Amino acid sequence: MQSNYAVRLKKKEKSMTDKRRFAQNCIAIVYDFDGTLSPQPMQEYTVLPELGVPAKEFWKLVNKETKSSESEAMLAYMRLLIEKAEEKKVHLGRKELAALASEIKYFSGVETWFDRINMFVKNQSNNKTKVEHYIISAGMKEILEGVSIRKFFKNIFASEYHFNHHGVAVFPKQLITDTTKTQFLFRINKGKQKLVESINKHMPEHERPIPFSNIIYIGDGLTDVPSMTVTKQSGGHSIAVYKPGSSTGLKGCKSLLEVGRVHFIASADYSENSSLEKRMKLLLKSVISSIDYKRELFSCRRENDLLP
Repeated sequence: MQSNYAVRLKKKEKSMTDKRRFAQNCIAIVYDFDGTLSPQPMQEYTVLPELGVPAKEFWKLVNKETKSSESEAMLAYMRLLIEKAEEKKVHLGRKELAALASEIKYFSGVETWFDRINMFVKNQSNNKTKVEHYIISAGMKEILEGVSIRKFFKNIFASEYHFNHHGVAVFPKQLITDTTKTQFLFRINKGKQKLVESINKHMPEHERPIPFSNIIYIGDGLTDVPSMTVTKQSGGHSIAVYKPGSSTGLKGCKSLLEVGRVHFIASADYSENSSLEKRMKLLLKSVISSIDYKRELFSCRRENDLLP
């Protein structure tokens, strides 16, 4: 039978050789795209003008199709785009769709936002915490891959087409709707970002690379409610933004704030010192402080051989 001294010595040696490091030191900021980073749906800047189809006419057709056939709106619009391209004899391959992204307009300050936020997190955390940016959108991934701000995103989750051997879009490969957006929050949370990776198996909280408490979701309205709710109820943070000067957008965001779907609302002005930036930085300070606490707790437990 080992003496108490031998047991303590063994524990001390084990603690000294335990090289496990605190891994939950990353913040994920997750953005919707249409209405959140850009004022209009991406199709209205890109594919619809290319096809010569007025936006109001197209969305009216999508709504009519959705109601008459009781179909999923996202599937209806993706199919109708294929049909319009065929009708107009316009080839819309991956390269063409990505190139059209150069026409997309952003809200004020978006193009400098990411560098500013990254630098703030670096300075505020003394370079101990990193930040990653993600997009989860019902829009078209083929277009989003070509946006000028693409380099700032760790990953983009969006609806995709399957292209045949001629490089023509023939069928939806992946469909993202209001509710299926939440799947990708769990992919970020669990570090399983490839669709071939299952997220259904239980993963202990301490093994998840980005806990929900480190996630901040930004969206612009009712289509983001499921993601805002999942994020907030799971311990994360959410912000609703509205188009500057839009009384309708402000009213919608106020209703989300009133019922507790979001922590903050702000005009979609990403400029330096805007209300949105100030509120984002306040959230980031809170998350960084929480990470610092958990890092120290981890170190204390490791020193005392109490890690799982």
